[in-house]
Amino acid sequence: MKGEKMAILESHGADEVVTGSCHLLKLENGMRILVDCGMYQGREEPRNWEPFGFNPKKVDALLVTHAHLDHVGRIPKLVKEGFRGPIYATEATFELANIVLLDSAKLMEEDYRTRYKKAQRRGEEKDVRPPLYTVEDVENVWLRPTIHVKYGKWFRVGKGVRARYRNAGHILGSAFIEIEYTEGEGKKRIVFSGDLGNKVEVVMPRIEHAKIADNLVIESTYGDRDHRPLKESIKEFKKVVRDTLLNRGNVIIPSFAIERTQDLLCVLKQMYKDKELPYCKVFLDTPMGIRTTNVFNKYVDQLSPRCQKFYKEDGEVFQFPGLIFTPEVEDSKRINDVARGAIIIAGSGMCTGGRILHHFKHQIWNRRNAVIFVGYQAEGTIGREIVEGAKWIKIYHEDIRVRASIHTINGFSAHADQDELIDWMKAFKRLGNVFLVHGELEKQLVLKKVMKKRMKKEPIIVEEGKDYFLD
Repeated sequence: MKGEKMAILESHGADEVVTGSCHLLKLENGMRILVDCGMYQGREEPRNWEPFGFNPKKVDALLVTHAHLDHVGRIPKLVKEGFRGPIYATEATFELANIVLLDSAKLMEEDYRTRYKKAQRRGEEKDVRPPLYTVEDVENVWLRPTIHVKYGKWFRVGKGVRARYRNAGHILGSAFIEIEYTEGEGKKRIVFSGDLGNKVEVVMPRIEHAKIADNLVIESTYGDRDHRPLKESIKEFKKVVRDTLLNRGNVIIPSFAIERTQDLLCVLKQMYKDKELPYCKVFLDTPMGIRTTNVFNKYVDQLSPRCQKFYKEDGEVFQFPGLIFTPEVEDSKRINDVARGAIIIAGSGMCTGGRILHHFKHQIWNRRNAVIFVGYQAEGTIGREIVEGAKWIKIYHEDIRVRASIHTINGFSAHADQDELIDWMKAFKRLGNVFLVHGELEKQLVLKKVMKKRMKKEPIIVEEGKDYFLD
């Protein structure tokens, strides 16, 4: 019967949507390998509480591509529901993942406590859904065997199975993963791209390449478009910053704590060095962003030539005069007293919570101010509403008028664009089936059409929970 002697791929997240990456490889020897176990975000968030679609107790190993929440956010749930195998990742990914998961757990616990108190007053506390996981659940994750892998080194995952991590150039510690396994009397190789970086070398170096993939599972976040050239994006960013500050306003930037925040700090530091930055205070108002920036400083050798140059010159990669870290809540609140001349970098990057919402409440109604979006805004988020032209937004049950100028600068994206995805795939010496994940369906359909034209290859758009037999 077909499939009895073949490997099978199943996706249980990031299927026709961007978030929730979770892909299961079932090998003919009975081994089950999970690649990523991420959280759904935005409109898809309720899916986090649904069953996995597979038995966590029967998963033999978890391979993590990188530490973004949409790739690691359901790992505590996986462990809580019975996963007992080893977890593989780069050392930097483990450090960042711990920060990301603890932050996620604390936010969910705080949200639960708030909702529970309100429900108590209504006598409806039994209806309040508990958090997906707690801080204790995150701590339990690290009781599992955690195996640090190095770029470019093959390692054994199980009988007849080995894997290798290669630098994906996306965030610190990120990787695409090659898995080689025995099938019949031969060997097959499947590659999971994780999230691929672009050619922009602000903080991260360029992505590496692989040569062989009998099957390729590749992200498609920006499969429908090309990013603006970095020089143009930086030029626009500088202009918005300068114009706003000289107009006695503030600049508010929602930013992902990992990679995007460090990109912005590098650009602002270069502006300071080149005397292009008007006098101002730059607030890094994201505790997670502060912690992750400190982790980036530990791995200077894995950063871009620009960052290594900063380190050699200053002994610091990101710090410059005027940059202020605000880890405590009271520090954050005091920013509201700064009427002008401030650049505020705050999380969360998709405006789903965190300190950025407080800054929107205090700043977005002011015409002198500017909001700069430098990252993807998922459907169903406040960020997406603003980007699409909302005149009013609701923050903490209050309607707020949007009067600040709104700017979307996508050249800073940590994801490869359409051209870069195509170029990366063309670099394979042998490329078999291609499976598209981690992208909105309409964008995947565009990429599929382009691949047929430019590569003479028709990819498969992966559906949730469906079995795909691997040739």
